[in-house]
Amino acid sequence: MKGRRDIEVELTFLSTENGGRSKPAVTGYRPQFHYAGHDWDACHEYPDVEEVNPGDTVRAYFSFLSPAAHFGAVQPGMPFLVREGQRTVGYGVVTRLLGLESSAAAATALASARTSQE
Repeated sequence: MKGRRDIEVELTFLSTENGGRSKPAVTGYRPQFHYAGHDWDACHEYPDVEEVNPGDTVRAYFSFLSPAAHFGAVQPGMPFLVREGQRTVGYGVVTRLLGLESSAAAATALASARTSQE
């Protein structure tokens, strides 16, 4: 599944013994991307593996459900947490921005078009 890719990250899932997931994650997994005290939805893509087991570290692509909220705030080198509700199941660092700027621009244009139709 190759969809929109806003950022690339290095992601480590906590082991089950350390409070992480009990089952593997697969492309399409949509936990919260937590930074600066807020949770945001982000859809995961794991390009190098079929599934990610608890305790694994992988490269991943994230696409945000609200990309305009992250443009200018998310930067390479920025740490983040992966959460399921209030439970932290992983952590990582943003390695590079991919299509975040264009995703944010498209989302902003769509929101403006909807507002002007009301």
